[in-house]
Formats: sequence, structure tokens, C-alpha cells
Amino acid sequence: MPFKFIHLTDTHLANPGSTLYGLDPRARLDAAIADINKHQSDAAFAVVTGDLTHWGEAESYANFADAMAALKIPYIAMVGNHDRRVTCLDALKAAPRDPNGFVQGTRTTEHGLFVFLDTLDETSHAGEMCAKRFDWLAKTLANAPADQPFVVFMHHPPFPIGVHAMDEIGLKQSTEFAEVIAPHRSRIRHLFFGHVHRPIFGSYGKIPFSTLRGTNHQVWFELDAGAPHLASHEPPAYGVVLIDDENLVVHSHDFLDTSLRFPFEPPAGVDGRDYALNFPAR
Repeated sequence: MPFKFIHLTDTHLANPGSTLYGLDPRARLDAAIADINKHQSDAAFAVVTGDLTHWGEAESYANFADAMAALKIPYIAMVGNHDRRVTCLDALKAAPRDPNGFVQGTRTTEHGLFVFLDTLDETSHAGEMCAKRFDWLAKTLANAPADQPFVVFMHHPPFPIGVHAMDEIGLKQSTEFAEVIAPHRSRIRHLFFGHVHRPIFGSYGKIPFSTLRGTNHQVWFELDAGAPHLASHEPPAYGVVLIDDENLVVHSHDFLDTSLRFPFEPPAGVDGRDYALNFPAR
């Protein structure tokens, strides 16, 4: 069986009982956790790629921790531009810590070293990696065994994704990031990020990447640089990732989808063509 883990992102928890843009972020995270527990509890762990909270308040992190306590698998909590580093570290044991106090760390798996990066700039919604964070990343990659592949996680994408309003608040040090990972590009199997609240898949150079909708609100799809920056109530999702020695597959699952499920095959004694053509509308 492939190695399985879960990707969650942009949960945007507020204080208990609060709604956000007309939605209940705690209820939607609870629904995601319930779905994971029911259908994906054989996953090794979950990774939450930042924006755990919307305003970085202590009560919001307590709300997040309380929700995640119901998850039947371990999880790694990362920070995004809506988070606050010290408050997050004080509240969540699941947040990694590097020697400089950043929310960075690694996890060794049977399919490589998983590397978790801190791209938080507490003065801006854009992403930042300072010299200390880049030094940690460079040493982490260089010190790994020569035959060990990497899977990298961060909140901000390190390249433009075409949605102009989000590209304006991407990682500011995209050139420096590319330079640091350059000697190791061939060993990076996949790059996961959050921030953009969109289901986007492709390649960064030759590195495959993916990102997902958040569990609360989304960013509306618009490539026109002059268009207004809009949020939406598109369905939330989480990712189910399957890895083996040759392949890495990402499934984006709309866990609140209630559309009709039905058998492809007709009932006994019913012609397949008639079944398809005369299937009753819901």
C-alpha cells in the first residue's frame, strides 16, 4: 500500500462561536476532521500549511487545538500570514521549532525527508524567509543523506500562480529561495503550499507542486490583473496524498459535497443505455 498523509490548509479559525465571512470556520474544520477520521484514518499524519487562525489570537489557537484534538492521526501545524509565531508556538505542541525560534522542522518518512518552512512576516501578508531561515534550510538539505528525497511544505508559493492579488503577497524572496534549493532540485519530489485558497497543480521548474482550497472561505478564480480581489463560498477541501517509490498522487476531496452518488451500472434487468438516458434528475 502507498504511504498516505493528509494535506489541510487555511483553516482560519477565529475565537469560539465566531463566524468569518458568513461561515463557521470551526464547524467546517470539525467536518473535515470527522471525514478524515471516518475515511482516511489509516493516514500516517496530517500537515496544516498555515493560516491556522485568522487574527492570531490566543483564544483562536486554543479553538484550533481543541478541534484538532479530535483527529485520530498526528498532525504538523505550520504558520501563515494570518498567524502569530510566538502565540502559535505557545499554544501548539504540533508546531515544529528550529533553533532560532521559527516554526520550521523536518520529519523522516519511508519516502524521504519532509521539510516544513516558516514564511511568516508579521508586518505583511506577503511571505518572507530571512537569512536565518534560509541558512537552516540550506543546512537541512545539504546534511541529508545523498540518496534521500525531499518533500517540501510552505505557506506562501515561491513563484507567481497567475492570480494577481495573491501574487502580490507571495514569497518576497523567490529568487533567493530558488538559489538555496538549486543544488537539491532533482531530489525534491513535491512542493506543497497553502495561502491561495485555490486548487492548483503544476510544476515549479521541474518540481511538481499542489495547493488546495481552504476549509473556510476561498479566493475567487480571476486572472485579470485589473479585477477586484474577491473571496467566495466555493466548497472547502482537504488533500489525500499517496506516495510510493515511483509515484506521488494528490487527491483533492470536497468533503462537504452533498451531490448525488449513484451506481454506474444499472440495476439487474435494466438496459444500460436506458438507465443512462432516463436517469431521473435530482
